[in-house]
Amino acid sequence: MKLSTHSTTLRRAARSLFGWTALRPNQLAAMRAVMKRRDALVVLPTGAGKSAIYQIPASLIPGPTVVISPLLALQQDQIAALNERQRPELRAVRISSDESAAQQAEAIEEIRQGRAEFLFITPEALSNPDRMAEVKSLKPALVAIDEAHCISAWGHDFRPDYLALGHLIDGIGRPPVVALTATASPPVRDDIVARLRLREPEIVVSGLDRPNLFLEVAHCPTEDYRWRRLTALLRDDKRPGIIYVPTRRAAEELAARLTDAGWPTKFYHGGMPTNARHELHEAFLADQVPIMVATSAFGMGIDKPNIAWVVHTALPDSPDSYFQEIGRAGRDGEPARVLLLWRAEDVGLQRYFSGGLPDETELRDLAALLRRQARTRKELREVTGLGPRKLGQYLSLLEQVGAAEPRAKQKMGAPRYAPKPAESGRAALAEAERQQTVTRSRTDMMRAFAETTGCRGQALLAYFGEQMSEVCGHCDNCHAGTSVAGDGASGPFPVHSQVRHPEWGPGLVLSYEEDRMTVLFDEVGYKTLSVRVVSEQGLLTLD
Repeated sequence: MKLSTHSTTLRRAARSLFGWTALRPNQLAAMRAVMKRRDALVVLPTGAGKSAIYQIPASLIPGPTVVISPLLALQQDQIAALNERQRPELRAVRISSDESAAQQAEAIEEIRQGRAEFLFITPEALSNPDRMAEVKSLKPALVAIDEAHCISAWGHDFRPDYLALGHLIDGIGRPPVVALTATASPPVRDDIVARLRLREPEIVVSGLDRPNLFLEVAHCPTEDYRWRRLTALLRDDKRPGIIYVPTRRAAEELAARLTDAGWPTKFYHGGMPTNARHELHEAFLADQVPIMVATSAFGMGIDKPNIAWVVHTALPDSPDSYFQEIGRAGRDGEPARVLLLWRAEDVGLQRYFSGGLPDETELRDLAALLRRQARTRKELREVTGLGPRKLGQYLSLLEQVGAAEPRAKQKMGAPRYAPKPAESGRAALAEAERQQTVTRSRTDMMRAFAETTGCRGQALLAYFGEQMSEVCGHCDNCHAGTSVAGDGASGPFPVHSQVRHPEWGPGLVLSYEEDRMTVLFDEVGYKTLSVRVVSEQGLLTLD
């Protein structure tokens, strides 16, 4: 089937199955890759129709589609949307902790008999060896991975369970993979491709600018000023919104203070019982909670079209987190406000949150265990006493330095020519230090975004490797007249060119602003350099 035929077929299916009269060019490009059985990584903003990218081709390709998604609530919304269309080629079933054994068996049978097309499953469920064999026997034609940034240690909402997905996809026969996310900076994209083992994937990154979001930043010299700016917004806009805070305690205290001041507010954070969080999540979606004060735990699955504003009362840890969180506003296409209220002290708080480094002795001992005998993660937790999150991160570090590898039956072992345990521990610690350096550079980029007098839309998109040739026109600096239109390449090296620094190694030129340039280096992360110094001292060369 030729590309033009693919396009016609896809448009026809979109119209007949979903009632859509048109497809966006970026949707079509990704769908064509899926139709050609190519792996694909798709980065499109929230509300841009990412789910359609796998759903429409899946309805045309013979064989079932496995959808791996991290949140049961998110899965349930997508399943309901597919099944309400009452078309056999769109019917979806699920295997999760919410279904009984009989219901799970029935779901598999529906797929096997061709009565259902989509099997929704979590990474945890798929990691069961018996379940994996069962899914493999269905001969899936496609794997769709939603919220794919969860696989990346650089990605917001990182989940160690996602780390095994590359191995799990191999275990079900390695069908073509389409990975979908609303936000992925260059390091996150590289991580997704590497960890999922995507083969020469089609990479579609588009439309990250959200013109209906008004970007506003205020430096707050005092807490009182921060409070007055927040309450001024609440007086102006009675529509629903989210206030993001950095700590659980801050969520509880701010919710109480706002409620006392006459704005009924609820709080949400990861330390609350699961049932309580689920009820709050549902109440917010049902318009029963007008204002939610939350930590970043209030994230995926917030598919509420009428969120009119998002406020951050402190500097987020990175533009990745910020972009993900402001993306929850204005999904109905109506004008929405995003306001960042920050203080210099926020940087120190994020430095604290970036955490300490792993214990070299624990890494060495884990490497020694893997050399002696391959074990499952459960067995490793029992032997080492490490929690699931820490164990997942340690195994990831050891795998990256060649001291761990997946084995059959969901076990982890050491490669035949693995370094000795002491050397593995040192190398894994060095890799963790490198990752921490990059993580901290992202906080520096968040501060640079907050302090810029240029166009905020351009600054944000440059971080994600996208160029905007004109100023965005929907930020405070554009409205104040401090933004200056530029061609995005006014400097010694073209934007997106590969360069090399004598100390920091290879990097990618992301953007220019006035007399500064931003470069993303592989080893040390994001750096803002003086264009004059780079030119006069020859600090960078084309790589």
